[in-house]
Amino acid sequence: MFSYYGSKSKIVDYYPPPKHKRIIEPFAGSARYSLKYWQNDVLLVDKYHIIVRTWKWLQQCSENDIRKLPILKLGETLDNFDLSADEKIFLGFIVQQGTTGLRKTVSSYAVDGIVTQLNNVATQLHKIKHWEIREASYENLENEEATWFIDPPYQFGGHEYKCSNKQIDFAKLAEWCEDRNGQAIVCENTKADWLPFKPMVDMQGAMFKTTEAIWSNHKTNYDAIQQTLQF
Repeated sequence: MFSYYGSKSKIVDYYPPPKHKRIIEPFAGSARYSLKYWQNDVLLVDKYHIIVRTWKWLQQCSENDIRKLPILKLGETLDNFDLSADEKIFLGFIVQQGTTGLRKTVSSYAVDGIVTQLNNVATQLHKIKHWEIREASYENLENEEATWFIDPPYQFGGHEYKCSNKQIDFAKLAEWCEDRNGQAIVCENTKADWLPFKPMVDMQGAMFKTTEAIWSNHKTNYDAIQQTLQF
């Protein structure tokens, strides 16, 4: 629904579908996996209060609430508009793409997509009305039978996250992932070594290429297949 650093928007279709009706994202971010399977029983969890606050605000918004928001132009700042605190937080994700939020000024990268993004949000609000959204750390979650889509800050990279990789004990996180009841899908890139990740898809960015990787406690299609995605 909104752009966020590390979002899986371009590659969400590469991940295995859920095997359970219940989906839990313990590092929710922009929750692209849950949005793809929005009809399921979804629990979003994140330590970053801005993410949780944004999702909860969107959950109670009407389509008109989104459509009445200003369409900012290049270089304009949110401070120039009469907006609530929640509206400013949400629009901070819209006016600058791929950030962790709390931005104010419209970037050249984001300006052309503002109308489209707000329209997409307005037309998707019905998808999230039944979701549960919780501010918490992954360690505090009950080990339910579910599809766990686990997308933490990456071991090498991810410095923009408010809950950064410096705050994560990856050995502990690996044990936690392996211990999940149900289906566990863990996101990383091929530089990571805290689980036996398998290459999934190459991503060619503007400056360099990375290879997204996956670990799961169920068999996937990526045992010996690697694909290339250009954007």
